[in-house]
Amino acid sequence: MLRIDDLSIAGLPPLSFEVAPGQCLAIEGPSGCGKTRLLRAIADLDPADGYVFLDGVERQEIAAPLWRRRVRFMAAEPHWWAPTGRAHFAASAKLDRLLAALGLEGVDLERPVAELSTGERQRLALLRAVADHPSVLLLDEPTSALAATNAALVSEFIKFQILGGRIVVLVSHDRLQIERLATARLQLGGLPWPREAESAAA
Repeated sequence: MLRIDDLSIAGLPPLSFEVAPGQCLAIEGPSGCGKTRLLRAIADLDPADGYVFLDGVERQEIAAPLWRRRVRFMAAEPHWWAPTGRAHFAASAKLDRLLAALGLEGVDLERPVAELSTGERQRLALLRAVADHPSVLLLDEPTSALAATNAALVSEFIKFQILGGRIVVLVSHDRLQIERLATARLQLGGLPWPREAESAAA
């Protein structure tokens, strides 16, 4: 269980909510309202007052690197610390299957990251995010750079993570993706999305 108690982020009222294993919470709201800052605070990447618990253990009770392995943040524009994707992954018999699920191939791991398309890097970053089995995925616009076919693959991949018992907190401007994946929603920054937008996405 991921539990947030009175988490204070500049520009937002204190936030409290829970997300259970196998659930997906969608964070909605206009650009600039604090969605990414909320994800980063939960991941303990930015300082924020309040409490964040995973399975009853508060984030300050766990070393920051270990917390971030359990509570994994995937940025909309991921960063890489090695020239190729291969260096970011431990050897695994499942890796080729996971690559295929995201429309990638083993050869993509050998190519320089700088030569991959934005969409290829985004899909590879999602695979990197789940490779060491975190309990929580904090996903910031995971399909923002993807064409429709690959966005659908990513949505199915995320759905598989949810069905496998992971906790997912999702920021996305893709209304259909939210309809498909979210079991609950949290609205930030004022009024909910217009009803006609929801109808068009249904």
